[in-house]
Amino acid sequence: MINEIRELLISARQNVSIQVNTELLSTYWNVGRIIVEYEQENRERAGYGKQTLKQLSKDLTQEFGKGFSRSNLQNMRAFYLAYPICQTLSGKLSWSHYCELLSISDVDKRSFYEKEAVNSGWSIRELKRQISTSLYERLLLSEGKTNRETVLALAKKRN
Repeated sequence: MINEIRELLISARQNVSIQVNTELLSTYWNVGRIIVEYEQENRERAGYGKQTLKQLSKDLTQEFGKGFSRSNLQNMRAFYLAYPICQTLSGKLSWSHYCELLSISDVDKRSFYEKEAVNSGWSIRELKRQISTSLYERLLLSEGKTNRETVLALAKKRN
């Protein structure tokens, strides 16, 4: 009996965690969308983006608490720009994973690390380690045409 209840509780907690993460990613994506739309529709204000984000950060932090620093709002904006279709986001990756991935400007390279993080279940620490040790570049330079083609195919494959 205890094992059955334990399994039920563990499963419920995992499901809740996945739902919370998915909702958080969706919310941050939408915050980024609103910021980008605001900047585009108010072109004269777009030049003052840093000041706008600074004030927005202050207002949101005052009302909702931590998590709305100017740099985090910039990440939300970059998140929306890097992933223009919200449905392509993986609920298997956390906001921290995506923030780390946003530091990679090469789209194919970012895509490779994103797919590998999902497929291999990398923690944020492991993702950082793989990026810092240049896994993508090492695999591209490795011997064997098949391996190289596989890496490139994975990187170019979109969700």
